[in-house]
Amino acid sequence: MPVNPVVAKVTARIAERSRKTREAYLDKIDRAKGHGPHRKRLSCGNLAHGFAACGADDKATIRANAHANIGIVSAYNDMLSAHQPYETYPELIRRTARAIGATAQVAGGVPAMCDGVTQGQPGMEMSLFSRDVIALATAVSLSHDMFDAALYLGICDKIVPGLMIGALTFGHLPAIFVPAGPMPSGIPNDAKSKVRQLYAEGRASREELLEAEAASYHAPGTCTFYGTANSNQMLMELMGLHLPGASFVAPNSALREALTVAAVERVAAITALGHDYTPIGRIVDERAIVNGIAGLHATGGSTNLLLHIVAIARAAGIIVTLEDFDAIASTVPLLARVYPNGKADVNQFHAAGGLNFLIAQLLDAGLVHADVNTVNGTGLDGYRKHALLDADKKLSYVPVAATSHDETVLRPASNPFRLDGGLKALDGNLGRAVIKISAVAPERAVIEAPAVVFEEQDDVKAAFERGELDRDFIAVVRFQGPRANGMPELHKLTPTLGVLQDRGFKVALVTDGRMSGASGKVPAAIHLTPEAASGGAIAKIRNGDIVRLDANAGTLEVKVDAATFAAREPVKDHNLASHHVGLGRELFSLFRDTVGASDAGASVFGN
Repeated sequence: MPVNPVVAKVTARIAERSRKTREAYLDKIDRAKGHGPHRKRLSCGNLAHGFAACGADDKATIRANAHANIGIVSAYNDMLSAHQPYETYPELIRRTARAIGATAQVAGGVPAMCDGVTQGQPGMEMSLFSRDVIALATAVSLSHDMFDAALYLGICDKIVPGLMIGALTFGHLPAIFVPAGPMPSGIPNDAKSKVRQLYAEGRASREELLEAEAASYHAPGTCTFYGTANSNQMLMELMGLHLPGASFVAPNSALREALTVAAVERVAAITALGHDYTPIGRIVDERAIVNGIAGLHATGGSTNLLLHIVAIARAAGIIVTLEDFDAIASTVPLLARVYPNGKADVNQFHAAGGLNFLIAQLLDAGLVHADVNTVNGTGLDGYRKHALLDADKKLSYVPVAATSHDETVLRPASNPFRLDGGLKALDGNLGRAVIKISAVAPERAVIEAPAVVFEEQDDVKAAFERGELDRDFIAVVRFQGPRANGMPELHKLTPTLGVLQDRGFKVALVTDGRMSGASGKVPAAIHLTPEAASGGAIAKIRNGDIVRLDANAGTLEVKVDAATFAAREPVKDHNLASHHVGLGRELFSLFRDTVGASDAGASVFGN
């Protein structure tokens, strides 16, 4: 199937825009490849330090320089449910490597924040910053020149993007991302959300809320809604950095172990020591990036990936802008309904046919590039299959079904839920923003109402509890951008605004901050740039100003006379200095001084 003309045009535009930076990147990784393992160039003292703790057999193998030594970069901790299964992976990886004559060492660990734990708490302001810490920690892990390839153990929000940026810095090394899978389904996500709204109204106790939350988040594995963590898994599979079918297999299952074993075997086979050398820097090109964007739109994925895909692309010398996302969204239809875009969870999505059915549909419709490099060595066509165990309990594959097993969850490209993708750009006199429209009811695509301005998300709930928000309004929550306070997610607002929306009021959110990948039904213009802390137009909005959010037209405007609005002085956030107290954000003072929305998230807007 020929590639869709719009997809082809966007890909060509990215390639041309990125020509010089991509050439420089490829030249860098080609020079880094060298001849043979880098550890051959280490001094005897360097090398001895590198294998000092290994057993005798591993020492001999590493010294011989004839077989791959695989670096393991792990985001394991046992507080984060998605990453708890990784505790046993290093030993499995080492054992598998030895069985094929290779070796494996834990190169290093990276931090892994759980946004579910920090949501609405001061720690959330560290979340986006943690992506860059993870990228740096990944680079430190690989800096010893001991490794011929790397396996990356990470799943959640900032962890996969940080690992990707770090991996691309060492783009001459082959890399496979190894997921751990989603937890079993708990109570339905919409039932949990209902209890949250009842609690926000004072109609459910804290104990009732905790019971609902604990019944939803209840076991090792990724949260089952389609938020940023599961959107990351989609991205890795669409970009060819997972083995086919690896994303949504349950933790601690025989199939999950077989996929991990296969990842070790495959990464050892694609090093520069063999004849199938496939470095990550050659996999992540403009076609792979476009495939990832197409997957994001087709699944109605997390808005956080708008930030992360841009940063990942830049790490590979590729320049992507919001116009690219918007153009692809106009062509790629929405094929999946997974919470918050529907009632199903990712386990039900996987049972309906999952990512591999979706990839087949996108390929057959010409909406993604088939001719890409992948860790599987097959191009994207090699991902038209489901992983399973055969009668001998060995990893095997079968072709995807011709039809979805549940069209309420997953549909063919010929019968989509929407003709366009799940995310849309907004422009107007307030700047540029994005909105996730896949979960917004059509009758709420346009909201025009008076602004109610807040500078802290907790103030929204306080106003709600005082009974001040029982009306049509647009909540303007500002000074939430990267320069102001690290651009925290504002998912804590969702229950409150959801209650008001369910009461029949026209409500929406406008912010220079972020929303969680779990956010959905309330119209929200987010990532607004320029941000308030940089003097953006959002800092000029006053209570009562009429704001219009039109997702159909792609506009975001304040209806104030142009001359009057231009003459207004932007409000200054006099509390900014106090935000440092107890948060440790003084560690990131350099970021605050030098980074604004146009850099940390927001190179997505083409600034």
